[in-house]
Amino acid sequence: MNKIFLYNTLTRKKEEFKPLKKGIVSFYQCGPTVYWVQHLGNLRAAVLGDIIRRVFEYDGYKVKYVKNYTDVGHLTSDEDAGEDKMEKGAKREGLSPEEIAQKYINIYEQDAADLNIKEPWKKPRATRHIKEMQTMVEKLLQKGFAYATPLAIYFDVSKFSNYTELSRQNLEKNIIGEGSGDVSDPAKKNARDFALWFFRAGIHVNALQFWKSPFKSLLVKSGEGFPGWHIECSAMSKKYLGNTLDVHMGGIEHIPVHHTNEIAQSEAANGVKYVNYWLHNEHLLANEEKMAKSSGTSLTLAELKEKKFNPLALRYYFLSANYRSPQNFTWEALQAAQNGLSGIYHKIKELGDKKGAVNVEYKDKFSTFVNDDFNTPGALSVLQEVIKLNISSEDKLATLLDFDRVLGLDFERTLNNKEEIPVEVISLIEQRKKARAEKNWPESDRLRAEIEAKGFSVEDTKEGMKVSKK
Repeated sequence: MNKIFLYNTLTRKKEEFKPLKKGIVSFYQCGPTVYWVQHLGNLRAAVLGDIIRRVFEYDGYKVKYVKNYTDVGHLTSDEDAGEDKMEKGAKREGLSPEEIAQKYINIYEQDAADLNIKEPWKKPRATRHIKEMQTMVEKLLQKGFAYATPLAIYFDVSKFSNYTELSRQNLEKNIIGEGSGDVSDPAKKNARDFALWFFRAGIHVNALQFWKSPFKSLLVKSGEGFPGWHIECSAMSKKYLGNTLDVHMGGIEHIPVHHTNEIAQSEAANGVKYVNYWLHNEHLLANEEKMAKSSGTSLTLAELKEKKFNPLALRYYFLSANYRSPQNFTWEALQAAQNGLSGIYHKIKELGDKKGAVNVEYKDKFSTFVNDDFNTPGALSVLQEVIKLNISSEDKLATLLDFDRVLGLDFERTLNNKEEIPVEVISLIEQRKKARAEKNWPESDRLRAEIEAKGFSVEDTKEGMKVSKK
């Protein structure tokens, strides 16, 4: 197996990947909270996780890839304030939380399929792992890392000495005494303590989703309630991947709260290191700010499809930036990605359907990039080199298809797509060629728009006009 180097957020440096078990990667990625359609920023995270999973597989690893669905316990604040997002969605649409979850899981999985994201090995839902969460909370209580108030059971941050190891925050202002008297629960010992289990009390007395629990003997008459968001990932990752994971991935917004809390509760409960390598992807931006529903800047894949964009053009666009770099979305950038991908598809079709041998020299160059902290822009540069390379069509095709095991741009389907260009589109193409020859640029632009309106992409190259199905 080739060496893979990745940037570990925990150590703030690039490290060589060394698995816990030879030939196997245990990989957990925080999945979506399924109360709404996931916007393009959420989908970027999903594509990047898929790319990283594919790189490990490209190098011969068996990847146990787990990505969860959060369908309870994630409050409108990423901490312990606000309404449960699932209940907010249920009230918005007049459905039950279960119905909301299934509706948006279905939409997310269709989006993932459109983006050629491989199915996870496991995709657990939080509401189906309540017992595992309660068991972990019980252990934390027994070991003295947790305490109860009339409103919730909290993890006592002061008992965990390495709490800021991942985030490297300065929490001096949140020590017991200075941070006590939290407005959401005055009985908390300090403001940084986080909820492991919410009781059906206070602002959560009318919770729509709740479960019986073994916590009746504490300060409340009934232990009914629901889990905190952070305990969910700890319990589900433990069930499927064990006490210690090779890789855990999420967005950079998870570093200061969610992932910091996961580490604390997992290591306190299990007594061993939780994760060896932490990976964090940067945000997708819109107007140079984080794409988000709250700011009105979010876009969905359905909106792109309505505008006749191929979802894989979005994937190609995501590949053009490293996962640790922010990326600013514009319609112009997406159009450029679609034109570029259409050009690649056209060149692949020209190679025929006979596959030769993978070019070893360029496979090594490609591997060097993807194994260096998943450098997809570098990998795309090698792809373009191979397209221009003076080797047999058979070997070129085999090499490009080999690269696509990582890129996931579905070159094989393009190769097998024998769809003919309709006669009316051919007529428009010929008219546009004539207009360009006569330097009638307004007419050329009009015809281009008409061709694209019929579902085809137009690319003007040195070799002439290339037209392909979007």
